[in-house]
Amino acid sequence: MPPNAAASLFQVAPYTAHCQVICDDGDHVVIGISPGNSYFSAQRIEDLARWGLSQFKQVDLVHTDLYVAEMYEAFGYEPDSARRKAVKNLRGVRAKVNNAIEAVDPGGLRLRARPVSSFTDNPAYRDIHDRLQSRLSADPEFRATCDALVESYLSSKVLDGKAATERQRDVCLRYVCAEAPLFLDTPAILGVPSSLNCYHQLLPMAELLYSRGHGLRASRNQGHAVVTPAEGDSHVSQ
Repeated sequence: MPPNAAASLFQVAPYTAHCQVICDDGDHVVIGISPGNSYFSAQRIEDLARWGLSQFKQVDLVHTDLYVAEMYEAFGYEPDSARRKAVKNLRGVRAKVNNAIEAVDPGGLRLRARPVSSFTDNPAYRDIHDRLQSRLSADPEFRATCDALVESYLSSKVLDGKAATERQRDVCLRYVCAEAPLFLDTPAILGVPSSLNCYHQLLPMAELLYSRGHGLRASRNQGHAVVTPAEGDSHVSQ
């Protein structure tokens, strides 16, 4: 597919004017992929990979693989069933991502697949993650943002009218904090000049991370954008 055609597959909405600058710089992009989410079909992931390479020097397709089984178990699956479901979904997303790389950048020169667990030995990731854990008790603004995100996630689950349990809240919070370092400072974690974090929905922490003033804020070289299929593009599956 020609680069111009790949570039037109998606609509890009940077969150701020500075995020637009980072997008225009085209150094690096993280494309978030959620396991078990039907939005991420094999064709959609391949299209995202082609779009990313048409706009950025380096592309990382990142999927969450931490606390997936724990999330299923917290929402009622038996431990063995939760583990099997997590393994199945993670195996599926890995296959789709690897197939996209083989189709778009077989040598993996500019396009890489990364599970979130691959960052846990990264010193910058660990430092950011540790600081976030400390902020949960010391930063009311950050804690309120996390709690609102957890409540939003829990409200989308079928709880049979019951209030969420502490275990469910705790697992959701750990899931959120595992991803959050990539929202804050991917350039420090991966050693790139700047990076745009992309997803098909607005980053729930965006209002906090890109506000003016003091508090927890994304690094100067970190941006965020909502990337959605271009309207009327029949090549992109819906």
